[in-house]
Amino acid sequence: MEISEIIAKIKQIELKSRLLSENIFSGEYHTAFKGRGMAFSEVRKYQFGDDIRSIDWNVTARHIEPHIKIFEEERELSIMFLIDVSSSNDFGGKTKTKKELALEILGVLLFSALANNDTFGAIFISDKIEKYIAPAKGKNHIFYILQEFLMLSSNRKSTNLKIGLDFLRERIKKKSVVFVLSDFIDDSNYLNTLKWVSKKHDTIAVQLKDELEEQIPNIGIVQFEHAETGEKEWVDTSIPEVRRFIAKQMEFRSRKLEIELKKINSGYILLNTAEDFVKPLHYFFKNR
Repeated sequence: MEISEIIAKIKQIELKSRLLSENIFSGEYHTAFKGRGMAFSEVRKYQFGDDIRSIDWNVTARHIEPHIKIFEEERELSIMFLIDVSSSNDFGGKTKTKKELALEILGVLLFSALANNDTFGAIFISDKIEKYIAPAKGKNHIFYILQEFLMLSSNRKSTNLKIGLDFLRERIKKKSVVFVLSDFIDDSNYLNTLKWVSKKHDTIAVQLKDELEEQIPNIGIVQFEHAETGEKEWVDTSIPEVRRFIAKQMEFRSRKLEIELKKINSGYILLNTAEDFVKPLHYFFKNR
């Protein structure tokens, strides 16, 4: 992708993401994730109805008048994005690819984090760590993350989420909110590592799917090629049982993932390239 195309794409993502984050997600994002705790704000005079347990006895003794301590929740969060950039995410039907969907989700979440004055960083993963961007603040940091995402090539790259999760465990020591954006087509033993990550961090798995992965049309005998391994296989899509088998396999994969994520106390959002992501994302934030 040319630099001019990247700039144009980022501007397009910024416009859509800012509108969504400001008009739909701002309140839900703010309340969906817990801050780091309560921090001292100020001391003021006692007023009728104040909790007497908040009285600052030292200040009260000096002024010979009751004063209380005021605490406020520390809202600043650290947000980390673990983003699958393997070849399978280049797949997409009529509307968009899974990578394009991930880009839109990433944009909305980044601008929501910006509005909340949070820090945010990213780890791009295939079968290795493609790029690590340390957490920071600001609009320029958003553009940097989006630019790096768009510039990464996914030619013949398989998925190994475990490598990315291990890297995150070692590198990110501060308790963070971790979004894992992937189609989760991965045979590595990543769930055990994700379990350990979820014990320390607030983890949300965002599974990206395409409608053609579940609803293969009747297009006769065709050759399917695995996007990540290059393995080829002939499939007769005219046979209804074959199409149903493929659909059930994909449904089973998603259902199994959801069950396993519940066991380790991780959030889960399922998004489809053929559908508007706003409603399910809004529902997740609202009900969290």
